[in-house]
Amino acid sequence: MGEDSPYPEVRAAVSNLDDPTMPANTFRMWILGLLFTIIIAGLNQFFSLRYPSVTITALIAQLLALPCGKVMELVLPTTEFKILGCKFSLNPGPFNIKEHVLITVMANVVWGRAYATEVVAAQWKIYGQSWGFGYQMLLVLSTQLLGFSFGGLLRRFLVWPASMIWPQTLVYAALFNTLHSTYGGFDDGRLSRERFFSYVLVASFLWYWVPGYLFTALSTFNFICWAAPNNVVVNQLFGYTSGLGINIITFDWSMIAYIGSPLVTPWWAEVNVFASLLVIFWILCPVLYYSNVFYGAYLPISGNDAFDKFAHIYNSTIIMSPSGTFNRTAYDHYSPIYIPMTFALSYGMSFAALTATLVHTWLWHREEIMQQFQSSLDKEPDVHARLMLAYPEVPQWYYLTIGAVSFALGVVAITVWDTQLPIWAFIVAIFVALFYAVPIGMVEAITNVQVGLNVFTELIIGYALPGKPVAMMIFKTFGYITMTQALSFTSDLKLGHYMKIPPRLMFTVQTIATIVAAFVSVLVQDWCLANIADICDPQQSDKFTCPHIKVFGVASLIFGSVGPQRTFSHGAIYYPLLYFFVIGAFIPILFYYLSWKYPESWYKYFNAPVFFTGTGAMPPASGINFSSWALVGFIFQYWIRRRHFRWWSSYNYILSAALDSGVAIGVVVIFFSLSLAKGGLTLNWVGNTINDNTADARGAPFKTLSPGRSFGP
Repeated sequence: MGEDSPYPEVRAAVSNLDDPTMPANTFRMWILGLLFTIIIAGLNQFFSLRYPSVTITALIAQLLALPCGKVMELVLPTTEFKILGCKFSLNPGPFNIKEHVLITVMANVVWGRAYATEVVAAQWKIYGQSWGFGYQMLLVLSTQLLGFSFGGLLRRFLVWPASMIWPQTLVYAALFNTLHSTYGGFDDGRLSRERFFSYVLVASFLWYWVPGYLFTALSTFNFICWAAPNNVVVNQLFGYTSGLGINIITFDWSMIAYIGSPLVTPWWAEVNVFASLLVIFWILCPVLYYSNVFYGAYLPISGNDAFDKFAHIYNSTIIMSPSGTFNRTAYDHYSPIYIPMTFALSYGMSFAALTATLVHTWLWHREEIMQQFQSSLDKEPDVHARLMLAYPEVPQWYYLTIGAVSFALGVVAITVWDTQLPIWAFIVAIFVALFYAVPIGMVEAITNVQVGLNVFTELIIGYALPGKPVAMMIFKTFGYITMTQALSFTSDLKLGHYMKIPPRLMFTVQTIATIVAAFVSVLVQDWCLANIADICDPQQSDKFTCPHIKVFGVASLIFGSVGPQRTFSHGAIYYPLLYFFVIGAFIPILFYYLSWKYPESWYKYFNAPVFFTGTGAMPPASGINFSSWALVGFIFQYWIRRRHFRWWSSYNYILSAALDSGVAIGVVVIFFSLSLAKGGLTLNWVGNTINDNTADARGAPFKTLSPGRSFGP
């Protein structure tokens, strides 16, 4: 086989051979790539407004692109055309692995949605601001393309060195090589992955009609609350709307996979996440809540809304001046912000995650990271880098040009419209993202753990520009999501490096996919906000309750409108949550010592960053989303993986993609064929309404106030 990578995990997943003559820039690639870009970007933007949701990942495009490409191989004409001296054919031969990779990369660029659309939606929902299509496009394009330009500039440190492994890309690489080596009807007498995917997709689609339309109570199977619908404590503990969701039974895959597929996440990580749910949200949270800490007992125990001292939804318009800035006098007369106990603890967990990730990484990976940093400066390429020398590299000025254009678009967006974000703050946000991109990227490339900068950027802008919520949201987007986008693009570049894709073609498809997805995301969200009745209302009939927008908006109130100094500083209501910074730093030290003292114990499997970040989706997620997720993970990632490894290695990831796809198609068909029909075709029977008649659905608090009374300072 010749020379290979020095890393065994890379050798197991990535081929050390290449055929530079293999056609990649083909008509088939562009048609399928753009098709999946539009569909995935549009559907994920659509689903993001719904709870429970479903995410269409690039894995689905990876699986569907192969049979689609094979069909185009059979039906397209092979005639060769000549235009302007260039020869090309719509069908240059067998559909190949490089075309497949490029299609998947285009899908992977867009599956995570455009984060800036949440800024636009929060402005519309919370602050009554609608600044038009031009503002939306400038903001979205600027944030998306700026991260892309950073990703290109980071290649020397995060892509070219062999030591920068990027474990997630190995999953894609292994699946590409497997699919192209086994494509057909049967593999060693077993059902092919393609047929298995088709059968499960159809079954998933048909079954979703039961919990998604015919018998929606099966989605949560909240039988304890049905038995005691008016018992507040029972509903707070076991309910899923405003309760802790202490339950493990659901018949709805969209509930199980709401936080991500349990068939993909490693079992050890799922154990850490479930431990976090159990200790923090199912034990500590009730203790604090029923002790009325933070006056939480006057509010629902869980939720993603902000409240005032009268236990009503916080009216942000009262504390905002007509110019969109904070009105201190009105705030003092009105109320501080109060949030449900799970929401408060989620902020504490975010604080702990910042310090835990840094301390854990230093304790467990400091020597490795230093070695990787030194090797990243080494000019000696490995076998994959040498194979890539056959293709012209993308000049740095390409990425610098995109960065300059993105910066200009951002400046126009924040200055032409009254965002109240000065240019100096915009530059600071970009600097924060760029400063952390290399060290955090190195950590992720080695450990597959990414340090989030969302809370960090919120604190910076909250103290620097208090009372300006729109400025806070935009600063957070440029400071946090630009780095996240940069590392996502870098990961794709590493996949292209492993699969020997011409770098300039990678640059082209990533750029075009990013621009197309930006337009699709804005158009889909605008359509949803304009056409879905009662959208973002907690009682919206089709569950388009905008969970992420609510969380985003509440963060803008806490860190933008009111400011962190009135929420978390000494003497403020939620000041004790700052101790989580200390807890996050201490816990990794404790478990590092225990694992050193007892090397054969379970302590070495405890991962503090995963523990503190794993339940970050709660709220809007509920306990049942994590517990059912962990149960399914135990079955497939632990039991089946150990007892039936051959089946697991062949079908596990395909099963996950098929279940996701079936549910996604089911949600779309039900919504557009029934919910949007004239008058809406709904089934009003006890199986669909039993959850509506519970204290959980009403968000009943443990303590109630008399009319006109208030609590707290």
